[in-house]
Amino acid sequence: MNFPDYRPRRLRKNENFRRMIRETKLSVDDLVYPLFVVPGKDRKKPINAMPGQFQMSIDHLLKEVQKTKELGIPAVLLFGIPDQKDETASGAFAREGIIQQAVRRIKERVPDILVITDVCLCEYTSHGHCGMIEKGDVDNDTTLEVLAETAVSHAKAGADMVAPSAMMDGQIMAIREGLDEAGCESTPIMAYAAKYASCFYGPFREAAQSAPQFGDRKTYQMDPANGDEAIREMTLDVAEGADIIMVKPALPYLDIIRRAREEFDLPIAAYNVSGEFAMIRAAAQLGWLDGERAMMEALTSIKRAGADIILTYFAQDAARILGK
Repeated sequence: MNFPDYRPRRLRKNENFRRMIRETKLSVDDLVYPLFVVPGKDRKKPINAMPGQFQMSIDHLLKEVQKTKELGIPAVLLFGIPDQKDETASGAFAREGIIQQAVRRIKERVPDILVITDVCLCEYTSHGHCGMIEKGDVDNDTTLEVLAETAVSHAKAGADMVAPSAMMDGQIMAIREGLDEAGCESTPIMAYAAKYASCFYGPFREAAQSAPQFGDRKTYQMDPANGDEAIREMTLDVAEGADIIMVKPALPYLDIIRRAREEFDLPIAAYNVSGEFAMIRAAAQLGWLDGERAMMEALTSIKRAGADIILTYFAQDAARILGK
């Protein structure tokens, strides 16, 4: 098919033609809305680096979850910020921990929305790393026990799915075994399978108050230069029992999302992280971009790359547009 016999513009000349042949369709069903919960009452603190996002106490969180459900978004992802942190991350698995309380309250008040919980330790450790420190380094195997205990505590509180993000070797197997032994065999795992050591997490560290107090996370999160390693990491998580595999961040790693889609016959999630959100919001506030169009173009690109599920701070804004 060559010009002048074939003219691609014929099918672009009005919106109805464009709608009819559109290859990628973003839906509210694709979205998960991340939220940050803190102890106390009547607390709603703006996150400076993430305009429009907040740290919220449970009373405000419940209102936000209800609004999320009314917009048709099927799920929320919870991050907890405790008042007290220690070296053993005891707040991560405490029965009355902030996540455990929040999950129970959401399931009482908004039972028909999926509650996914982040399973990591960086928000709960005084040193800000994602695991237990032994001899100045994160000890992989000791951390597995704490991650499994944390995941079980979330499931027993009523979490519909757990999402381990610590990037410890063997974490999916340890959590799967822990859940099964605790009678939570029906709780699925969404694995942060290819989580890169990315600068795009910067605003999140303000939101979750989780910046490491020494060193960095390059010994456990992935090198941004590596693609084949991502496939190996995902293969391991699938073998260990992951139900969904995730790529994080999303926009700088669209090629990894595409490779995951081609390689694995499982749902693929992608996390449109805080730095990606903040870039678009900041440029829009300065008048450098049309914020709504940039948001929808970015989310569509993630879907087009192969993601079935998109975790994004834009979820509510995108849902309003998709619902028009």
